[in-house]
Amino acid sequence: MSPAERVDALWPALIEESIGVREAMLESLRDPLDRACDLVIAALRSGAKVILLGNGGSAADAQHVAAEIVGRFRLDRRGWPALALSENISSLTGIANDYGFEAVFVRQLEAFGARGDVLIALTTSGRSANVVAALDAAAELGLDRVVITGPSPNPATDRAEVAVRVPAPTTASVQEAYMLFLHALCHVVEEALTDP
Repeated sequence: MSPAERVDALWPALIEESIGVREAMLESLRDPLDRACDLVIAALRSGAKVILLGNGGSAADAQHVAAEIVGRFRLDRRGWPALALSENISSLTGIANDYGFEAVFVRQLEAFGARGDVLIALTTSGRSANVVAALDAAAELGLDRVVITGPSPNPATDRAEVAVRVPAPTTASVQEAYMLFLHALCHVVEEALTDP
């Protein structure tokens, strides 16, 4: 089968899966989106910050959203405090080397997290040991916690005030849906905080 034939066979199915996930999100994720927006708006209004984390592709998504909050999403406005704990490779590798990979987010939360901040954890499985450990540390530090994950019950969702279970069948489609949810969050938060 040629590459063009593979594309012809695969592309429609991928588009249909994506449409199905978005239709399922329309109702099932409305309440979690509302609650996550409330937490982030309250944190930023009070001068607190948003901290994001994830592994692999989720780490990249965390960095993307931190950039939207610090820079801008759609509106020209002042920057707001947000950071992704995957941004500093020296911290990640140094902490992993000295304390183990499970501690890479916990140590950074101890350094940067404060009561009133919001932690947004991205994890497709909800079982990553370093994410679960970070959620436990965030609870001890007094951070509000939002977890965005796949549809299956998992340890991460049990540790969050807001559990966003993306109704998607594959890791790739969960990660794709992350950005729709997070862009919607950025949009709502930005409009709420810049509304005259």
